[in-house]
Amino acid sequence: MKMEKIALIVAGGTGTRMGNQLPKQFLEVAGRPLLMHTLALFSHFDPSARLLLVLPESHHALWQELCRQYGFNLPHRVIGGGHTRFHSVKNGLEATEGDGIVFIHDGVRPLVSPETLSRCLETALIHGNAIPAVPVSESVRQCDEAFPKGGPSHPVDRSRLVLIQTPQTFRLSLIRQAYQQDDSPEFTDDASVLEKTGTIIRLVEGNRENIKITWPADLRLAEALLKENFLHFQS
Repeated sequence: MKMEKIALIVAGGTGTRMGNQLPKQFLEVAGRPLLMHTLALFSHFDPSARLLLVLPESHHALWQELCRQYGFNLPHRVIGGGHTRFHSVKNGLEATEGDGIVFIHDGVRPLVSPETLSRCLETALIHGNAIPAVPVSESVRQCDEAFPKGGPSHPVDRSRLVLIQTPQTFRLSLIRQAYQQDDSPEFTDDASVLEKTGTIIRLVEGNRENIKITWPADLRLAEALLKENFLHFQS
């Protein structure tokens, strides 16, 4: 039996670090809002995948207007977000039923590669979860106080450190059950929510271009890569 695939896109950022009043997921990049590129990449990867978009309810009207303005007709369902990312993901998962594979993805990561998605899918089908990661390539130090307050710092062996990306990919029934827990400060991502249940987390190779758009420099890099048709996605 063919297993359903769902892309659960979470986009609740305010864009404060961008220095822009418009939340970063709605900023135009390479001809259309960033979030449209992100949704399109999953449709391109698997046209049968169901697309769920979690947005704060205060952003729903803006999103509808942007879809009209840019002629964005890719079928997707918009779900109201919660007051934290944990609750936004939980809302999205509660809008699903049955089983399948769910890709939980940051709305402001428009450059995940098809190869990364394939690795996530294949590993989640076998082990129930798959978390993309890339090795740390620069020297790392741990500060005794919050940076940049100064004070002592110490080198850390980077050979066993990785940077975690999304989409964090799961058997739907497994992650839906994990999200029945109460929220906790130790939950930094979806993998940490699942890990709390005793499940072993499986890492797969991500791709370096799969950056989370946070700073203005990230936006310029994404613009350049998307204009070069890095992933060749069309909505």
